[in-house]
Amino acid sequence: MAERATPVPSSAPVVPAPSERGWAKLFLALAAFLFLPAAMRALVPIDQSTTLLVPAVAACALVGWWAGGRAFLAIAWVAIASLLVWRIGPTPTPFDNLARGWSLLLAGSFGLVCLFGPNRTLFARSLVALGTTLVLATIMCLIGPVSLADAGKIVADEFARRNVESMAALNRAIQTNASEWSAMTAKVPQLANMPEQMEGRLAEISNLGVAIFPALLALQSLAALALAWATYHRLGRARLGAPLRPLKEFRFNDQLVWGLIVGLTIMLLPTLKALHGAGKNLLVFFATLYAVRGFAVLAWFMAPGALGVTLTVGFVMLLLPILGVFAALALMMLGVAALALGLGDTWADWRSRARQT
Repeated sequence: MAERATPVPSSAPVVPAPSERGWAKLFLALAAFLFLPAAMRALVPIDQSTTLLVPAVAACALVGWWAGGRAFLAIAWVAIASLLVWRIGPTPTPFDNLARGWSLLLAGSFGLVCLFGPNRTLFARSLVALGTTLVLATIMCLIGPVSLADAGKIVADEFARRNVESMAALNRAIQTNASEWSAMTAKVPQLANMPEQMEGRLAEISNLGVAIFPALLALQSLAALALAWATYHRLGRARLGAPLRPLKEFRFNDQLVWGLIVGLTIMLLPTLKALHGAGKNLLVFFATLYAVRGFAVLAWFMAPGALGVTLTVGFVMLLLPILGVFAALALMMLGVAALALGLGDTWADWRSRARQT
């Protein structure tokens, strides 16, 4: 995700973009981005990930058209984004309207940043676009008909609706396979309490999702912009900047550590208890960024593909009845280690030391 920015003047001749390591890894990333939120609806902010992805690709295509790319590509993606945004469903919920507004603000901000800041790296552009979107959304809540309190209630109602739908699907499955379910509960009586336990667990997860909704939405938005960037550069001819680099080269400005420090300070000082919600979101957002940086350091020192295989095996083990607990503990410890490694990279710069050695 880290890269060297190479500005492309609009007057320069269009040079076909070379292949950016093919489509295989991008397809896997897109599949995870599009389908995993549907399986984690109690926690993920926007479960329909195309709402974020498609407008961002359309914004990249428009900027690419301005830089000398194909008009057809821009028109096609803008048409697809318009159909998606304006036809979310037969009866859009208030949350659908919020998600639609956020995606349009995010895509527009990212397009303007790419247009007027060609020397910035992709991560810097994404952060600027994210910050701009957050400021605009806050202003709209302050002066618009939907206040911040109303937006928070809409988010809470949306997570409650998702939990109701999930429990209804589970109960329908049990009723459809009543004989099989009776046989299973006769062999394993503990399964009879599974629906009630699942309902309580979904409520706990959704409460956490509501509390850290801004941080998770920001992280999901960054992922959408990165995937939109990679998708456009495999379809369009005009470059907007350098291609995505491998994970092992991901890094960012070391000054972002202050975001983590501010969040930690807010959470530790009793006098700032009123700001604990903001501090929690700052901690989640910046801790996740530094954990990803730590995984990048691990990928740098490990054999190619070893980190991906390790994480994949760990997530698969989560689905197993007995090994799931050990896999969860192992992944948690690995995440904490990655966070510590990412924070240490701010001062130690492990990869530069490895080059010198």
